[in-house]
Amino acid sequence: MHNPPYFTDDTIVFGLLMLLIGLVFYTSSLEGALWKKFYSIVPALLLCYLLPAIFSSLHFIAPEWTELNEAGEEIKKSSQVYFVSSRYLLPASLVLMTISIDLKALLNLGFKSIIIFLSGTVGIILGGPIAILIVSIVSPETVGGNDFNAVWRGLSTLAGSWIGGGANQAAMLEIFKYNQEKYGAMVLVDIVVANVGMAALLYGIGKKEAINKWLKADNSSIQDLQDKVSTYQESVKRNPTLTDYMVILAIAFGSVGIAHWGSQALASFFSKNFEIVNDPLSFASTFGGTFFWMITIATLLGILLSLTKLKTYEGAGASKIGSVFIYILVASIGMKMDLGSVLENPGLIVVGIIWMLIHFIIIFAVAKLIKAPYFFIAVGSQANVGGAASAPVVAAAFHPSLASVGVILAIFGYVVGTYGAIACAFLMEKVAP
Repeated sequence: MHNPPYFTDDTIVFGLLMLLIGLVFYTSSLEGALWKKFYSIVPALLLCYLLPAIFSSLHFIAPEWTELNEAGEEIKKSSQVYFVSSRYLLPASLVLMTISIDLKALLNLGFKSIIIFLSGTVGIILGGPIAILIVSIVSPETVGGNDFNAVWRGLSTLAGSWIGGGANQAAMLEIFKYNQEKYGAMVLVDIVVANVGMAALLYGIGKKEAINKWLKADNSSIQDLQDKVSTYQESVKRNPTLTDYMVILAIAFGSVGIAHWGSQALASFFSKNFEIVNDPLSFASTFGGTFFWMITIATLLGILLSLTKLKTYEGAGASKIGSVFIYILVASIGMKMDLGSVLENPGLIVVGIIWMLIHFIIIFAVAKLIKAPYFFIAVGSQANVGGAASAPVVAAAFHPSLASVGVILAIFGYVVGTYGAIACAFLMEKVAP
């Protein structure tokens, strides 16, 4: 939590983010050799993420801050740009990018995606205790502590977040009763390391051909899905009219309205009628959250609409508009990253980085073993660490039609998140000094 940034008005912040995105797209379209070389090294999507992070680090913008009221008391303030992006634009993009999906080809992706996702989960479960063991050799005080100040208790919340999501993270805080005065440091590690991990995955997308060659991966099922969608896009392609755009936006935000309405009703129904949903120890606690139902309903609506004549609106640019929303979401995620905060808790940041490296080593090793493509690695990792807000972003970076794969895997993460985090916490307790 910091003093107010230079820009606190979300209208200005949103305008700045849009200018940055526009600048990236404009420069990436230039024919000059210098720009072509630059974007062959730094993907445009990664830059849309990093530029807001730089502006946030320089304190021009900020996700949250504190101000003094007239009585001299500190009050918390926060930007709503990410909230709006994740609650309105994310479900809208899921519908628009799923509307052209070939359901049969999607199902043909097979079990490799599940295997890679689960190997990423195992990487998180094992990565925590291994990171503690390594750091304890050099700095035992960094990963030590007694009673409710024990660092392993705080790290259990990272395990919950990195396997599942916010609900699982909150469950770990409730279960292991970590000292909440120190909890802010764990949130910092979560944000910094998870965002660095996402940046690495986005960078890898630009090198996916070389990575797939090293993995000796069979990319045929993914390529088949992309080809079918691309062929369909060409077959229905037309010069869009104002009516087309209005219908596309009606489909998108009408679906968002249904998703929000349905999520509130379902979360309330499960919370009131099933006691297990209110138990943070249970995987069923996920069903009491509106975000889970929102992204689930939006994805299902997109799949259902892909079976109707509304699918033809892909020819008028439905997935392109969905991609616009995704890039805005990427920029809003980037502004949550304060690069300077890495220096505030260097010891814990090192623990988090080692933990994330072990996660990557295991997921890459399994992918190499079963010859799974980089797409499954990137999406499987992000479905664990980033959850439903960012897994579709990474999936859509390969092809807009693949966004739903990220959502489906992220839902698995919500289900196994609590139990996986408990297993990780048990192992961390055993090895902690």
